[in-house]
Amino acid sequence: MLAIENLRIFNVRSGPQRPVIVELTTKDGIVGYGEAAVAYGMGAAAAAGMLKELAPAVIGADATYPRHVWHEIYDNSFWAKGGGAIMFAALSAIDQALWDIKAKALGVPVYELFGAKFAAEIEVYANGWSTRHDDVLGWAKSAERPISEGYRQLKCYPLANYEKGRTLRHVQRRQLDDVAFKRAIDRVRTLRKVVGPDIGLMFDLSGGLNNDQLIRFMDVCAELDPIWVEEPLDAFNFGGLRDLAGRWPIPIAAGERVYTRHGFRNLLQSGGVDVAMPDVGNCGGIFEFVQIAAIAETYNVRVSAHNCASTLCTAASIQAIAATAMAMPLETYPYYSEANDYVQILKNPPEKAIINGRLAVSTSPGLGAEIDIDAITPYRFFDYREAAA
Repeated sequence: MLAIENLRIFNVRSGPQRPVIVELTTKDGIVGYGEAAVAYGMGAAAAAGMLKELAPAVIGADATYPRHVWHEIYDNSFWAKGGGAIMFAALSAIDQALWDIKAKALGVPVYELFGAKFAAEIEVYANGWSTRHDDVLGWAKSAERPISEGYRQLKCYPLANYEKGRTLRHVQRRQLDDVAFKRAIDRVRTLRKVVGPDIGLMFDLSGGLNNDQLIRFMDVCAELDPIWVEEPLDAFNFGGLRDLAGRWPIPIAAGERVYTRHGFRNLLQSGGVDVAMPDVGNCGGIFEFVQIAAIAETYNVRVSAHNCASTLCTAASIQAIAATAMAMPLETYPYYSEANDYVQILKNPPEKAIINGRLAVSTSPGLGAEIDIDAITPYRFFDYREAAA
């Protein structure tokens, strides 16, 4: 029995991010880690508090059976059913840590427990390369750096503004003034000219446009042959996605703010999504990700892991992707670590091992992640053993 004896929470401040890390320790001394992927925007303090509240449901549980713990929380915490980001970010972190422990106890990577390793290496795409510019040309030419480093696919936010101290400021009230709207159009057109026809582009709109602006912007995108347009509508507007289906010859991606297989069932039933985007740090965890991917496969929909947290979440995402049959390239933010106050969670961050836009799937036990405990200890938020003493 892999009985959980202690739970610790670290609410890390890392540049503009706030990774929330959970550490579970068994009575035999096996340690597992997971991350609540609400590292940007608001919610880190709430996720840390939720993990603290869930601790009694985890202490004493058997990590031999992570799914038992998942259902204990889901079925008996009341607000998990139909819940949102905070509940499922916390549950995702616990789930990751449990699978990490179970796989370490068996001496295998997590993906081995799901009976699949569909690739020995995965392709990744670069995000976060365009966040320091508001103009058109400088914004577009920022793409030259990741391309020079071997990335062949890039994602960007053509509608957003740079804001000091944050990653981006997105559109307010689903509308842009005429100047900002023209700038967004000029950005994507100029970007395609800068990168050429062979670089894959993804445009993330974050549900920022009203219908008439969206129609005009999507018409422009159709000229540029993007890999996908992401979140053209509000994250919960599944009916709108259904109505847009097939209007443009562009794949539609969505799902980073959708939780559990139940939420993704509703998204997929809309028929309006071509790429499902579960996040292993907030969709419900690793096994939930694998189940979501299996459901997506029945709809002939591919899966691209949303990933915008610390390098620990990247490591967990790799494990889930390896066990996914219809996976697309993994999202990475290769330049987050350049912030002066960035805190590197791992001693072996996957981002540092990317070569020509590709990343080897770890064969190390568990998540394959080596936590830098000295780096995160100053951010300790809660220790169950101390609190119970």
